[in-house]
Amino acid sequence: MSLCPPDGSPEEQHLTVRVLAMPANTNPSGDIFGGWLMSQVDIAGSILAVQIAQGRVATVAVHNFQFIRPVMVGDLVSCYAQMEARGNTSARIKVDVYSERERDPETVALVARASITYVAVDQQSRPRPLPES
Repeated sequence: MSLCPPDGSPEEQHLTVRVLAMPANTNPSGDIFGGWLMSQVDIAGSILAVQIAQGRVATVAVHNFQFIRPVMVGDLVSCYAQMEARGNTSARIKVDVYSERERDPETVALVARASITYVAVDQQSRPRPLPES
């Protein structure tokens, strides 16, 4: 089993969240609730943002969130994060989400994609400069 994204470079994309979609995460139709997936994506992006900021960050903008395919109960959801842009106090992170059904690598598919900006913050929640890379 590879921890590299099916269509990305392991040097650029980082596996930051891997979770099993459970029945408690479903909407009334029995599909995985979009809000649950958005939460996983925000966590995945923030993990890379914290590494870049070397400390606390705050989510300040979701520029894009695209649901490409449904996620089903029992799917193994993997989120890969990559820095898209870097500012003085912020980092824009792209997150690609893949789903694997029934632990079959042949079923891996891109199910969502997002772009989120995180700002490095100090102990008083004020923006602070990102450390030099």
